[in-house]
Amino acid sequence: MSASFALNAALLACLSVLIATFAAPFFQAKHQIQRSLLCALLAASGLFAVIAGFSGLLSGGGSIALPLGLPWLPMHLRLDALGSFFLLVIGSLVLPVAIYSQGYLSHEKHLTPIAIFLPLFVLGMMGVVLSDDAFTFMLFWELMSVSSYFLVTHEHRHPENRKAGFIYLLMAHMAGLLIMGSFATLYAASGSFEFSAMREVEISPLWASVAFLLAGFGFGTKAGVVPMHGWLPEAHPVAPSNVSALMSGIMLKVAIFGFIRITWDLMGSGDFQWWWGALVLAAGSSSAVSGVLMALQQHDLKRLLAYHSIENIGIILIGLGLGMLLAQTGHPMLAALGLIAALYHTINHALFKGLLFMGAGAVLHKTGTRNMEMMGGLIHRMPWTAALFLVACISISALPPFNGFVSEWLTFQTALMAPQLGGALLTAIVPFSAAMLALAGALAATCFVKVFGVVFLGHARSDAVANAKEIDGWMKVGMLIPALCCLLLGLLPGLFIPLLDRVPQALLHTSILSSLNTASWIWLTPIDAAHASYSAPLSLIGMLVLGGLVFWWLHPKGTTIRRSKMWSCGNPHTHARMQYNATSFSQPLRRIFMGLYQPEEHEHIERHQHKLLTTRVKYIVHVSDMAVKHLYQPIGHFTLWLAKMIRHEHQRGIHAYLAYTFATVLFLLAVFT
Repeated sequence: MSASFALNAALLACLSVLIATFAAPFFQAKHQIQRSLLCALLAASGLFAVIAGFSGLLSGGGSIALPLGLPWLPMHLRLDALGSFFLLVIGSLVLPVAIYSQGYLSHEKHLTPIAIFLPLFVLGMMGVVLSDDAFTFMLFWELMSVSSYFLVTHEHRHPENRKAGFIYLLMAHMAGLLIMGSFATLYAASGSFEFSAMREVEISPLWASVAFLLAGFGFGTKAGVVPMHGWLPEAHPVAPSNVSALMSGIMLKVAIFGFIRITWDLMGSGDFQWWWGALVLAAGSSSAVSGVLMALQQHDLKRLLAYHSIENIGIILIGLGLGMLLAQTGHPMLAALGLIAALYHTINHALFKGLLFMGAGAVLHKTGTRNMEMMGGLIHRMPWTAALFLVACISISALPPFNGFVSEWLTFQTALMAPQLGGALLTAIVPFSAAMLALAGALAATCFVKVFGVVFLGHARSDAVANAKEIDGWMKVGMLIPALCCLLLGLLPGLFIPLLDRVPQALLHTSILSSLNTASWIWLTPIDAAHASYSAPLSLIGMLVLGGLVFWWLHPKGTTIRRSKMWSCGNPHTHARMQYNATSFSQPLRRIFMGLYQPEEHEHIERHQHKLLTTRVKYIVHVSDMAVKHLYQPIGHFTLWLAKMIRHEHQRGIHAYLAYTFATVLFLLAVFT
């Protein structure tokens, strides 16, 4: 397989979505043809991206300069190991989402905007991964941001959609300006927009730190890192669910790609400073814990999943931060393990979070609500959806034998095997981050017990949920593909990690294959088998055998299961109000973390007949996002105040303008003469 094959497959992936964009308006009057053409071309694009990603990791990619872009700067495209991996991530979710969309969009009345902007969104993400110069990178980055804005505001008739779209567009362009500043710093040192020139230049520690901070805050805003996450829980819930799956599963990872491209590739591990890794590690730890704590208090299903995206971005950053610290302190093998752990969690999160949003879309599609307080009992009405959603819940909770466990276990191994790095701060921050990762994992499992129990178990809490029907075959297949991938990546990590190892080979010139080859493919042995090893197939066999023995012991042959009515404290009737809902399930944790949540609770008791006889109790609790409350809202109020003051000055008339002009001239004369 030639190196150019991978690049040609990547170009075909981009061409497929480009054709879909231009073909959409011609079939505006024929809804079914337009939908089928859109989904077929998106599926083809995803398939080509998967082929390009695998072949690029196996045999290398290639580069090409297209006669597009600026007159003096053609569009440079390149597929290397890092780009191949992220192209694989993009394709692995675009393909099932395209199949899922064939059923999900069947009742969409305004399909043309989605048929235009969804392919442009995918094209923007693929273009960012393929870019080999700063201009091309920013061109595709803005295409990704602007097209996703129109997808977020698709239902623009609703005020919450317009508000979410405005916040998203504002923060996306702020992130773009910061990223552009990082590229400007590297351009000033290299004198070229091309990445090849930026890699070769020597940059001073001061300007390297400036480029790192600009890239970190820019890409961190796009990835939803705390406290720059304000747009994410607003935009994800209101977008169509197939779009939410791509935004959370892929777009956030494209921001991770951009951060790795600038810091690990264009500047290189030789430019790392100790506080870079410490800052990334601290940001990852705070994002992981803050994201899952906020997710626990949500009753909007898609908003809850949005907050969990923040948590998982934090887990990825913990791996990257550990890798940066270990690379800077002279432990390249462990740094490569931290990078591989981050990359493994990147593709894992793309798969199980995409599956979760598709499951949420299936529930929304059939019940018409995102409010978990109105759900319940859907396992009886939507058994396929419940089973596939359960796979995603187990995966995101990092339970074996699914994929989430592998990446978090690798991250733990990186932290546990890290030696004393020198200095009290570094000695404390690594185990502290490991503890935060463990806490986030435990809270995530708790949260998804709540989600699955409230949504799928128990009794239906509304008529719409009670009358829900199972999804069609297209949506089932679209959800089945990532579910199977979650299982395969959990069972066979020893076959996939050698592909990921191509990335640290290119960025750190270090490989961990020597440790992986000491055992068979059944065992995963990071760095040293004497310290830690894990076998997912044997774990699965052990769990099945143990479960079978327990079942046989509890249900011996010849006995029947006794069934009786549920006891309800003497009440002859059982109904949905007797069961836990999303708010009551989270109440104990809300008490434990009262200082972080600062909840607003209101309790209203009605006693119509007698002062001692309670007729009705109404309990309302609201948990605000502290970053939004104490950071974004004050900035917004200050901006409005400043705009009001400027508007007042604009109304002062021509004399004021002349006075300002005269004062400016005097100031310039005083400064420059």
